[in-house]
Amino acid sequence: MTLAAIIAVLFLGGVAAWLVERYRPGASRWATLASLVVSLVLLAQLWASATPGSAHHWWQSLEVAWIPRFGISFFLAVDGLGFLMLALTLFMGLFGLVMTWSDIRFRRGFFYFNYLWTLAGVVGVFTALDLFLFFFFWEVMLIPMLMLIAVWGHEERTFAAIKFFIFTQASSLLMLIAIVALVYIHFNASGQVTFNYLELLDAQLSPVSAWWLMLGFFVAFAVKLPAVPLHTWLPDAHTQAPTAGSILLAAILLKTGAYGLLRFTLPLFPDASIQFAPVAMAIGAISVVYGAILAFAQRDMKRLVAYSSVSHMGFVLLGLYALNTVAIQGAVMQMVAHGLSTAALFAIVGALQHRLHTRNMEQMGGLWTELPRLSAIALFFAVASLGLPGLGNFVAEFLVLLGSFGVDHWITAFAALGMVGAALYALAMMQRAFFGESRRTTTAADQKGLVDLDLRETLAMLVLAAFLVFLGLRPQPVFDTAAPAIARSLAPVTAVEAAVTSNSTDRPTTAANWPAATHRGETP
Repeated sequence: MTLAAIIAVLFLGGVAAWLVERYRPGASRWATLASLVVSLVLLAQLWASATPGSAHHWWQSLEVAWIPRFGISFFLAVDGLGFLMLALTLFMGLFGLVMTWSDIRFRRGFFYFNYLWTLAGVVGVFTALDLFLFFFFWEVMLIPMLMLIAVWGHEERTFAAIKFFIFTQASSLLMLIAIVALVYIHFNASGQVTFNYLELLDAQLSPVSAWWLMLGFFVAFAVKLPAVPLHTWLPDAHTQAPTAGSILLAAILLKTGAYGLLRFTLPLFPDASIQFAPVAMAIGAISVVYGAILAFAQRDMKRLVAYSSVSHMGFVLLGLYALNTVAIQGAVMQMVAHGLSTAALFAIVGALQHRLHTRNMEQMGGLWTELPRLSAIALFFAVASLGLPGLGNFVAEFLVLLGSFGVDHWITAFAALGMVGAALYALAMMQRAFFGESRRTTTAADQKGLVDLDLRETLAMLVLAAFLVFLGLRPQPVFDTAAPAIARSLAPVTAVEAAVTSNSTDRPTTAANWPAATHRGETP
């Protein structure tokens, strides 16, 4: 019941935060803090009781009939991959709360209600193994995030919220159609109506059906990732969202797209995924380079960090569709490391905007002398973002490129250019904002000087920095935790590739069978 308890604590905590603010101003923050701490304690208990090396696939599972007539159940389960995503979700939720403790000045109860419900929806997404329940939580996490942007966002928040809603809802509709079609095809073949993921893995699909259903899932997850050209909602949403909303978007919500691809798209449609893999890898490589170029061109620091997320998540897409363990381990590490580093960068931008009332780097400069603590921390996370050896981001990107190189040399070489672009935009951001001469117009309100990060903000940042150093120097615990889940997700793909290779053993290598034979770097 631990998984259900975590979701319930977050849902009920959101309601409690909304209610207590009416009677005692400021109490909603403490209710939110209590909900997150209790959830982390429950997650720690789950980790302590887990047996990752056992033959049982899931560390913990709960299945209760919900709508039996349509084969819908309340089916939650967690394995190593799900645990990593849950830990990232709850830790980043706590980090966002601590960093923005005093930022929300109006309707705080309703803000923290939406904040906790977004987290509850994400936890549901990472644990649901009934596709109807998965879609339910997918929608639950989107609506509160829409409210966070629309109500507490910045100048153009309405436009950003509408754009976010249109992109996510349109792609969600495609996924819903694909889910219903998959269930219907399975029903025609087996006579059983079920939304159970484990049972749908055995669905017998024609190549054409599998191809179109795979595209429905892929588009929905690629929008959330996001991948070029489905990324255009992200810079606007990030720029206009409040700092806490940007942290949730970057650290958590983007990861639901990558998780969906690994958990659902690859195992459910292995044959279609193999055929589509070269296209997906090309999209990932283009996202890496395109995101880096646009990040370098930005003057708004928040848009720069937003486009850097497009670039970094491109590595995730590239690694997932390389369809080998090394690259996918790198993609999982990138999901964790990017969540830590980019959340910190958005928190830094939020802190600067709170102090300077601008995000335009052309109006900054020389901040190192006035804000030395904030500037030093910003430098650490900037070099983490560009992939400095010894930090988690470097390990992730290196493994993605290593695993992808044996699959497609040219796509991998093109994606590697994104690492050069990352160095350019990260160091340019530091030069424009923190070094050189000050280009800030001093007002009467600034006469007392700027206030550096306080103890609360500094400790929160240092905790994330310590995690990134640990991931860079000791990544093996993450690899060991995720390895069984990755192996299960790759098993259907490996089986299809083995069958194709076996069938083509007695045939000469031709243009027709070359891609299947060489997909994972194997000699045809």
